[in-house]
Amino acid sequence: MTDEELKELKKEVSTKKRIATEWASQIHDLVEDRMLIDYAKLPELAAGAVAACTEYAEAKARLDAAS
Repeated sequence: MTDEELKELKKEVSTKKRIATEWASQIHDLVEDRMLIDYAKLPELAAGAVAACTEYAEAKARLDAAS
């Protein structure tokens, strides 16, 4: 793997980590501020968080394998 490809993979991992963190933040905000009103949104948010974390983990595994 070239240095440029490794750089791109690191960027991808960083982006996916940020997206997963954003999902976690949405869940946190709901639980902290609106739980009794918006609890029905939890399954959707949880599914999004799981998908984002899975994508991050896959990208991170590719980066670890390449490093």
